[in-house]
Amino acid sequence: MRIAESEFIINQDGSAFHIHLRPEELADIVILVGDPGRVDMIGEYLTDIEFHRANREFVSITGKYAGKRLTALSTGIGTDNCDIVMTELDALANVDFQTREPKAIHRELTILRIGTTGAIHADIPIGSPVFSHYSVGCDGLLNWYADRDKISNLEMEEAFKKHTGWDKNLPSPYFVKASEDLIKRFEDCTVKGVTISAPGFYGPQGRVVRLGLAMPDMLEKFESFRFGEYRITNFEMESSAVAGLARHLGHKAGTVCCAIANRYLKSSNPDYKAMVRSLVELSLQRLTR
Repeated sequence: MRIAESEFIINQDGSAFHIHLRPEELADIVILVGDPGRVDMIGEYLTDIEFHRANREFVSITGKYAGKRLTALSTGIGTDNCDIVMTELDALANVDFQTREPKAIHRELTILRIGTTGAIHADIPIGSPVFSHYSVGCDGLLNWYADRDKISNLEMEEAFKKHTGWDKNLPSPYFVKASEDLIKRFEDCTVKGVTISAPGFYGPQGRVVRLGLAMPDMLEKFESFRFGEYRITNFEMESSAVAGLARHLGHKAGTVCCAIANRYLKSSNPDYKAMVRSLVELSLQRLTR
């Protein structure tokens, strides 16, 4: 099946439309970060850097860490940006840019998002690394794709909606599990997370500035939810798109975030760069060992 030019745009230099990477420039290990500045932070640890490219919020490099080739790429904020990034990364790996047809042999990527987050329990102190065993898509993105039920834990989803009294005007949430391989790589050094991936920073994460909330008791309901061994642990804004699209497209993916705020304790640390750097170092070691 040939993919039409209107459906997937290839730049004149042979690169994917938004992220400006060419197929040969993509490594099998990919680190995603929201902040474009963090790409340069990761670059400090790499050798044999092949390029440094920027288009809008999409900044990228490919180099080596401990002898293994990897690509670092910024997504900007939000699941809408991650829809672009994940689709174009998969196309780089699995679409022939000359014929515009899917390749016969599937190439699997390992994709780790490194970010920041707000914890919702008192026992998750600021500075804690939280690995999202499950990502909860409250953004609605995966509902636009076919077969979303095949990648969501439907029992967990229904229990969550019942417990929270989920507002009928909100997108139906989906629960996507991270790659088992990545879970094992990080399980001895991170908090076991179930992460709410919100479509905004304020109201969708229960923050009130001047507007009221559709679910005023949302934080309390999230904090008290339990499903077997799992509990909701934290908020961020990208993990559901990364986990969901990766599972649909046949890639390994997960998200690990540094807690820079605790919503339960109403505390935060805006000077968090050192904590993020430590998480980058840990992630590079675990991805390449």
